[in-house]
Amino acid sequence: MKFKNQKSKFKTKKYFLEALWEGLLKISGSFTSIIILLIVFFLFSQGAGLFKKPAIEEGYELVVNSQNPVTKLTPYEVKEIFDYEIEVWSAIGIANEEDDILVFRLNDIESFIESEQDLEPGNIASTLNRIIESNQGIIAFIPKQYITDDFEAKVLDLGEIRPADFFGGKEWYPTAHPAPQFGILPIILGTLWVSLGAILLALPFGLSVAIYMAELANKRIYKMLRPTVELLAGIPSVVYGFFGLVVIVPMLQKVFDLPVGETGLAGSIILGIMALPTIITISEDALRSVPRSMREASLALGANHWQTIYKVIIPYSISGITAAVVLGIGRAIGETMAVLMVTGNSAIIPHTLLAPLRTIPATIAAELGEAPKGGTHYQALFLLGCVLFIMTLIINLTVEYITAKKRIKN
Repeated sequence: MKFKNQKSKFKTKKYFLEALWEGLLKISGSFTSIIILLIVFFLFSQGAGLFKKPAIEEGYELVVNSQNPVTKLTPYEVKEIFDYEIEVWSAIGIANEEDDILVFRLNDIESFIESEQDLEPGNIASTLNRIIESNQGIIAFIPKQYITDDFEAKVLDLGEIRPADFFGGKEWYPTAHPAPQFGILPIILGTLWVSLGAILLALPFGLSVAIYMAELANKRIYKMLRPTVELLAGIPSVVYGFFGLVVIVPMLQKVFDLPVGETGLAGSIILGIMALPTIITISEDALRSVPRSMREASLALGANHWQTIYKVIIPYSISGITAAVVLGIGRAIGETMAVLMVTGNSAIIPHTLLAPLRTIPATIAAELGEAPKGGTHYQALFLLGCVLFIMTLIINLTVEYITAKKRIKN
């Protein structure tokens, strides 16, 4: 009887501990899921307001002479005008308008005043109106506070930042004055170029090492290679960046006779090295998961070891190898510091891997600290992070689909 009571108490205690651990795991999992959802919500909430921001700097207006036939300008045209790349109104499609463009900013007012009284706070608005109305080809960038009800000059409405300008724009120039440029096309293309180059370099080497470790290496060599591969995964990315800056960049500059060695190819080589542990580890696991009966059946039919690897093992494990490649791409797309150090950070559309370029993570890391919180640049960087999140989400969903397909096939 006493033994039964002790046994019953032991079962009750065991059940209580199991229930306690189950409850702790549920709380931990729920808390982690909530934190992840909050991070995603914060990311999108910070970036969603970008398309409600004006196309020019907040608090300012673009004003032209009331007789000027111009009715609309794009943010890119405004940037070109204020950079003195466009110097006549006819260059932006205004017919019969050969006047030179006169760019005017508020600090130019002293060159146009007739007396010091024009600079008194109560007279600045009327002075600006007089200056603009007396110059046919002028375009003025002035604060909104000086646009009064009796202002005769024409105020141009550039509207708000459009999604087409953000996703399809070819210039990323957030400090352009007075119309910042937030075109992310060169940054997305730079990210894809570097990632594609990294995978093309890493895949043959990674798959070769995985095949060797899974099928050819003896136990002694395997015990040496496995920790080495895992050690590569543990090296900080800044160390890879220093290696690329000291070794890879000068080598590429010398070999290809380039003006600078910080190019997309340098980033691809570094990211390829960083993606190797992921590709090797997952591919090796996929190769080792091939049933022994498949190998024995191939050998029994007269195939040698190499034919078995090529004809049976690799085709059988192709889903796992594909998952390794996709995860390697995810590692390459999300890398920041190493790419920031070796790619040159030039936000132009890349036409070759031998040119400097810029990636999404490097852009966020380099510019977020200088962007005023809540400003247009700040929100553009968060929206850029949303684009990166969607890209990595697509990659992860692709991996899930491939692995699920493999399970169904098996």
